[in-house]
Amino acid sequence: MTDISVFVDSRGGNTKKVADAIAEELGVKVGDLRASQSDDGKILFLGSGTYGSKPGEAMMKFIESGNFTGRNIAIFGTSGGFAGGQKMITAMADTLTRKGATIVGSYHCRGKTFLINWGHPTKEELDNAKKFAREMFNRC
Repeated sequence: MTDISVFVDSRGGNTKKVADAIAEELGVKVGDLRASQSDDGKILFLGSGTYGSKPGEAMMKFIESGNFTGRNIAIFGTSGGFAGGQKMITAMADTLTRKGATIVGSYHCRGKTFLINWGHPTKEELDNAKKFAREMFNRC
């Protein structure tokens, strides 16, 4: 598969595991947020951990500085709790939509944090991330 990019902002490694599963499923590598993005991709997967119910700073800088007009974007992330993760996904989607992107879908699962959610993301959650990747690619 070609024309696919995967970028992630992950401090604790949880969301990086999800990004790696998505990239593996689609036969690509996870890209560097600091590198310039290609304007010709079929779909762009953007993921972030949840930090105070918000996306990571590096991800938001990447989004704010990018041109997403006409781009298909799939958003993914992890969080210690469901509500914070949903707020993070919504924040990314709102900003990307303002920047001209088309949001084709989103995926969220738990990630371990401090003393909760040990063992997350689970194998099942990573398998679900792979399924999400296939569905988003086929949708575009």
